[in-house]
Amino acid sequence: MKKHIVCFGDSNTHGYWAETDGRFDEAHRWTQLLQRELGSDYLIIEEGLSGRTTCFDDPIHEGMSGLDYICPCLKSHEPVDLLIVMLGTNDTKERFGASAACIAIGMGRLLRKAISVEECWRDGRPNILLVTPQNIGREYADTPCAATMGRGCAEKSQGLAAEYEALAAQLGCHYLDANKAVADGPNHVDYMHLTEAGHHQLAHALAEKIPSLL
Repeated sequence: MKKHIVCFGDSNTHGYWAETDGRFDEAHRWTQLLQRELGSDYLIIEEGLSGRTTCFDDPIHEGMSGLDYICPCLKSHEPVDLLIVMLGTNDTKERFGASAACIAIGMGRLLRKAISVEECWRDGRPNILLVTPQNIGREYADTPCAATMGRGCAEKSQGLAAEYEALAAQLGCHYLDANKAVADGPNHVDYMHLTEAGHHQLAHALAEKIPSLL
């Protein structure tokens, strides 16, 4: 039986391609590249939504709270062998007014809810890999996206790694910092999305780590 891996994230999991304002295709998204590297004994399930947050309801866009969707998501894909969560970039938006510490509290709520969905886990054993997303570059402030992201996003994103690593240890989750796994980027358009090379690098780092988690 294949190992089912749910990849739960935002636009960097969906595969947003900043240079074209489109989406990377199956040959370039990290989720699909991960499927290729791991092989036919694994099923990689893409659950990326542009704009998704850990737990914040967005006053501009509908349905962005990961906390609200994680339960039906996991139940839809049961049995789940591993849940990969990479969120936090959108939580840095100024309109949410959340520090890195507050974003981590939101992530904690999301992870605890995922853990509680007992019927979705194969053999009833929660298994989660928390990934800190690549930091937003300070240069984003000089791009058009700054008008909606607001101020201070880069600084808050840079504080997530320490918060998430401590949270993962507290909750018994596995941990990976994408800033250490991805040497390239972020891109030079909005300074917050993975480049093509970044997708390859993240997929390779995950492919090396995942077999030891299952």
